[in-house]
Amino acid sequence: MTTRLSLVTSDGTRRPAPPPALVLVAHGSRDPRTLATVHALVDRVRELRPGLPVHLGHIELNEPLLPDTLAALGAPRALGDQEADGAVLVPLLLSRGYHVKQDIPRMAAASGVRARFATPLGPHALLVDTLYERLVEAGWHTPTTGAERRSSGVVLAAAGSRDPDAAVDTRRTAGLLAERLGVPVLPAYASAAAPTVPEAVRALAARGRHLVAVASYFTAPGRFATECADAAPWIAAAPLGAHPAMARLVLHRYDEAARVPAGATAPALATA
Repeated sequence: MTTRLSLVTSDGTRRPAPPPALVLVAHGSRDPRTLATVHALVDRVRELRPGLPVHLGHIELNEPLLPDTLAALGAPRALGDQEADGAVLVPLLLSRGYHVKQDIPRMAAASGVRARFATPLGPHALLVDTLYERLVEAGWHTPTTGAERRSSGVVLAAAGSRDPDAAVDTRRTAGLLAERLGVPVLPAYASAAAPTVPEAVRALAARGRHLVAVASYFTAPGRFATECADAAPWIAAAPLGAHPAMARLVLHRYDEAARVPAGATAPALATA
């Protein structure tokens, strides 16, 4: 058990309070590739920040579930005017929506753990870097002539949500990716929102853009990512996965949230 004495060094100076734990909150999936990808990302985060306690919790479908992860962290312990416990919850989600606004705070409140809530991963420039590199891996090359630029386009395939804020965030990422690629990028969705990937492909074709790639705006492989890739008329990029930039983004969101008081939310939607 941590005591007040443990907060004082041998020369009488006060030790800094340990940092809050990082809890990476994944959605959960029945696809085993998803769980393997999430574990690989957790390992990358640990490699980048040795000594930081990094934990994983799922909203549903996979263990450990978030309430179990938070229960294992234990209730907060006050240590004078410093508190050593607590956690920063970083959602492995790409936009705002019900899970970010309702599920995660509700589970944290029920746990008794003093929690800070990071914003979702997107939109952010590091996501755009990852999307770009995944497209290049799939065979994308930057159009070099006017004819190539006029015939090229990208569909940003996302999961979809009924929350209008999620669509705002996805459109923002599509805009950032379009700036990076120099061609139009249309957001499309696997469920709960429109347009679908085939509809977005047709919309680009109607504008004379027949060389269309699908950028996979999914954190890991799964049914939705596969269905969207299957609808690609040309190339389809792999999901974001455990790309090194994703691990850096997780730590960036952690650092943002760790700077604000417990129970508050980190500054929203930074893109740099």
